[in-house]
Amino acid sequence: MSLVATHRNRDLAVLEQLSVGSDVLGATVAGGPSVRGAVVLPTCNRFEVYLEADDVEAGREAVIAELSRSTALDRSTIEGALATYEGDDAVQHLLSVSSGLESMVVGEREISGQVRRAHIDAQAGNHLSPLLDRLFQSALRTSRVVASSTGLGTSGRSVVSVAFDLASASVQWADARAVIIGTGALAETGVGSLLARGVSIVGVFSPSGRGEEFGRRHGIAALDQQQLREALADVDLVLACSGGESIVLTPALVAAARQDSERPLTLVDLALHRDVAPGVAQLRGVTVVDLESVGAHAPDESIGSIEAARAIVAHAVARFGDGESARALDPAVVALREHVFGLLEREVARVRPGSGASDEAVAQADATEEALRRFARTLLHTPTVRAREHAQAGEAERYLDAIRALYGIGVDVPDDACPAPEMGGDIDVELPAHAYLTER
Repeated sequence: MSLVATHRNRDLAVLEQLSVGSDVLGATVAGGPSVRGAVVLPTCNRFEVYLEADDVEAGREAVIAELSRSTALDRSTIEGALATYEGDDAVQHLLSVSSGLESMVVGEREISGQVRRAHIDAQAGNHLSPLLDRLFQSALRTSRVVASSTGLGTSGRSVVSVAFDLASASVQWADARAVIIGTGALAETGVGSLLARGVSIVGVFSPSGRGEEFGRRHGIAALDQQQLREALADVDLVLACSGGESIVLTPALVAAARQDSERPLTLVDLALHRDVAPGVAQLRGVTVVDLESVGAHAPDESIGSIEAARAIVAHAVARFGDGESARALDPAVVALREHVFGLLEREVARVRPGSGASDEAVAQADATEEALRRFARTLLHTPTVRAREHAQAGEAERYLDAIRALYGIGVDVPDDACPAPEMGGDIDVELPAHAYLTER
């Protein structure tokens, strides 16, 4: 089961508030009686929680109760912000997220690193269940296959690159000077992007105290708060992506640092918890590029690349399994699931609106997609239950004959069922019948 709030269906300010305290949410929720494991995935444009829970409603309530306690949002806002996915829908969503299909910039590669970090953090915090461990490993494996087997993301477009393209209106990149705030995945990507544009990186400031380690790794000076203030008077660009829970650059701080400087300053703020206070954009000589700007200007990927990636995701979801079939008929059930999920993804692709679509069009597409996925679940339920019953009764061949006759698919997974050879023989573990995957 998963609880999900993203840039597609929620205001970034709500996402920012939801992610307050996300570093302890997993451990807190997983410590309750109904939740076996939890992984929290907060990024610059999404907030998701994956749970293995004995009961969907109990798991959802545990997350909402903790968010009500730890954030400034009222309960009704939290309840309305979190969409709930179960079973195959939760698996499909995470695999799509990790492959860049649900990103603000479709195909961006930073998200796989953020998924990996969420997985590692849950493991380090001792709230990663074996089921969630296997799920996240499957998601990361699928992401690698998508990256290597399709054209998705080969343009190199990412949240960082789009933001820097927008900053080009106010920054002369050759010989420009920059400061980085933050040490996470976006900062790592930012270092390479800045150096590739000929920018000199003056230093890195980390509100969490990780600047020294990051600086050693990249040959960059670590700055304390006073040194950051001094650097603001002498740089052209600040990449702010710390994701901390407090504002780093306030109007008073930036104005005081620049009172004797005529140098234009561009602030690229990609932190979900904003590093740059709203009033800074009104200061003379200061330009701010934020996540809203990136979302409005994100480029489209080719339809062919997206369809190929979705086919790989559909295959991986089918092979993850729902745990209701008997082992003797697994190949047939997998083949059937791949057949249905493949058709489903093609239909979902037809109804997805392009970038810049109205809120009404997005809402209508989301409702249609939900209806299609509900129909697919219903369609697969009875054949899956019958597979178990026939296997237990020793009538597997009768079931296989019916599958061949009704759907025209073979007992074994067809050679062309998997769009990527790397995944051909890789059937994941089953999802236990009692388990729910929850994401926010």
